Amino acid sequence: MSATHPLHDLKTRLTAGLDPIETWSPDRRPVRSDFDLNPDRDRTMFPAVSALRPAAVLIPIIAHAEGPTVLLTRRSDTLTSHTGQIAFPGGRLDAGETAVQAALREADEEVALSPSVVEVLGLGDTYETGTGFRITPVVGWLTEPPRLTPSADEVAEVFEVPFDFLMDVANHRRDHYDPETGPRRWYWAMPWQERYIWGVTAGIVRGLHARLYGEDTRADENAA
Repeated sequence: MSATHPLHDLKTRLTAGLDPIETWSPDRRPVRSDFDLNPDRDRTMFPAVSALRPAAVLIPIIAHAEGPTVLLTRRSDTLTSHTGQIAFPGGRLDAGETAVQAALREADEEVALSPSVVEVLGLGDTYETGTGFRITPVVGWLTEPPRLTPSADEVAEVFEVPFDFLMDVANHRRDHYDPETGPRRWYWAMPWQERYIWGVTAGIVRGLHARLYGEDTRADENAA
């Protein structure tokens, strides 16, 4: 389902569809995971972990008059993990932090997005990664485009994707890769222009779509 709504209606829908920030807890149960499309988990590559490490990402939605967009980053090519991948600003929780505090702090550190310009609307579906993280998506609303300065050590690029594009299930597809050992692995992908949005980021977007518009299985037909 497409998400073409006036900005006020979209903000109302987001607020109603998300969990209140007061409901967050560090052991919040994951609703989605890297294994949703891979029920036969490869225990050699992705062993089960007894305690998932808490993390958070910020989904910044910018209320442009011509249509809302979502702020994303491309990770630096010099990072030791997930090099060059498309991601939301975010990272691990520091001791004593809530998901909201961590998401806002990481966005400030990564792209100098001031917490003062972000109105937090609520929390999306908690996501378990194959590397043992429990990620809480924090949805933020920005009334105007922010002034940003990407951290050269962490971020290669900051860009915006139309919200309607991400919420259109016709743009969601199941891609795969075949590792040298283990079974074929499937993941969500949402290619946009020359950028390849996939994996955890795409899975979190799928979760937000389901929150706002319900589950939609039509993307199952878009398998590569």
